[in-house]
Amino acid sequence: MPNNGPKMTDLIAIQKIAGWEKLKTLVLDSVSSPITKRVYNMALDEFLGWFQQAPRSGFTKATVSAWRVSLEDRKLGSSSIIIRMSAIRKLAGEAADNGLLAPELAAGIARLKSAKTQGIRTGNWLSLRQAQALLSAPDVTTVRGLRDRAILVVLLGCGLRRSEVAALSFTHVQQRDGRWCIVDLVGKHGRVRTAPMPNWVKVAIDAWTSVALAEDGRVFRPVNRADRVSGEVLSEKVVWQLIKPYADVAGVSGIAPHDLRRTCAKLCRAGGGELEQIQLLLGHASVQTTERYLGTKQDLVHAPNDAIKLRLAV
Repeated sequence: MPNNGPKMTDLIAIQKIAGWEKLKTLVLDSVSSPITKRVYNMALDEFLGWFQQAPRSGFTKATVSAWRVSLEDRKLGSSSIIIRMSAIRKLAGEAADNGLLAPELAAGIARLKSAKTQGIRTGNWLSLRQAQALLSAPDVTTVRGLRDRAILVVLLGCGLRRSEVAALSFTHVQQRDGRWCIVDLVGKHGRVRTAPMPNWVKVAIDAWTSVALAEDGRVFRPVNRADRVSGEVLSEKVVWQLIKPYADVAGVSGIAPHDLRRTCAKLCRAGGGELEQIQLLLGHASVQTTERYLGTKQDLVHAPNDAIKLRLAV
């Protein structure tokens, strides 16, 4: 009886022969964006961790479908699910190309749908009250608490990505037109922007840097268990991980750094900010992306063109 089953029936076996890292490298090399590489790397490691938690039938369409269900159960936004599923599809393709997975199984995985985008919010937003509760969660009597509050403030007040927060340096923080700004910030796809900095953001940063005795280099630094600054470079992973305990305290469990970026956009709009200015603040290439962040829906009751004061002659 011919064996038509997958050669990659067990991801643990792949890991043992160092095939896992080889496949992961091939997947990461297939994309050019550094941000996508980081997200794919996280997604693949996350998938392997999930796979090892319980007995699985192998690297099959059914297994990947179960993985997608687990992502939905975690209440992840559709965009988060889509990019994780994209990483797994690429993994299946590379496994098939390297003789580790039957082509028909790879094709089955490729046909799996990721997540619906129409009618589903691409992420979470916090209300003003929830955002305030989150900012109040860190213990600002500690060095770590001052740092973490400053990071949350920059995410919520300036709409930075977590990679931009980790890379933020003192050279970025400058005065322009009589106010503090984050200038020449290099974001996604190499786009450069300047983000205005509200006074309360600058106050939080100064409170942190004064106890950290930091004046140049990176703004945010590692803090050890003794509550002392212990390095000069903070990783994106730390920015991701520090949010969870504060979100739990604030009663907004499950949020991610990008949800705070979305919240920044939402609160700007609620405060009367113009859509184009919010687009510039976030560094979006198109206003349509900004609209998705805002969850914008057409208001047919209070339509904007009702404000046009033209009249017909009678």
